[in-house]
Amino acid sequence: MLSTLSRKMLMCLTGLFLGFFLLIHFLGNLQLFLPRDQAHLQFNAYSHFLSGNIIIKIVSYILYASIILHAVDGLVITLKNKKSGGVYQNDKRGRASQWASRNMGILGTLILIFLVIHFQNFWYIYKFGNPPLDENGNKDLYILVVTVFKEWWYVIIYVISMIALCYHLIHGIHSAVRTLGLYHPKFVKWFKTLGIAYSIIISLGFALMPVYVFFTYN
Repeated sequence: MLSTLSRKMLMCLTGLFLGFFLLIHFLGNLQLFLPRDQAHLQFNAYSHFLSGNIIIKIVSYILYASIILHAVDGLVITLKNKKSGGVYQNDKRGRASQWASRNMGILGTLILIFLVIHFQNFWYIYKFGNPPLDENGNKDLYILVVTVFKEWWYVIIYVISMIALCYHLIHGIHSAVRTLGLYHPKFVKWFKTLGIAYSIIISLGFALMPVYVFFTYN
């Protein structure tokens, strides 16, 4: 059985990896904002490169394992905190982080539900379903993404999920810094500012993607 400290460290490491993956995924998906023809060409070239690269495949397995470990670990820690009646003490965190820390179970559940829907709509169909094909007979992920993002209900789910992700990241980055022992008084303001900025930029950027596609292609 893992100790509480070990679980927090595992949560920290998997969370940091997932946070780094979000940045890479975010940068790749920025191509959706390009002019339509250019976006179509570059986004598909990007997806084909990822699907055929052995290193990316290895990283993807680490990603799947990290998601599962992070979710399970978060559930265990949340249940233990509720059972013990533990609450965070006043440690000069921002209000967003304090609110998120009290609702990490809800935020995590919303994000997990979103991931299931997201994987089913994109990853599963692209890998095992019948995705649209381009003129060369290759899988056309761009058209698949545009088709899904043209659905208003999915745009709403996506935006709500990104709001949950924002709060989750704000608290997660703050917690990771403390777990790693980097919470030095001299740098606390910088860590707090950078963590909030990163969380907002990533979440807002992702949220704007389906909104942009919806209003551009409908």
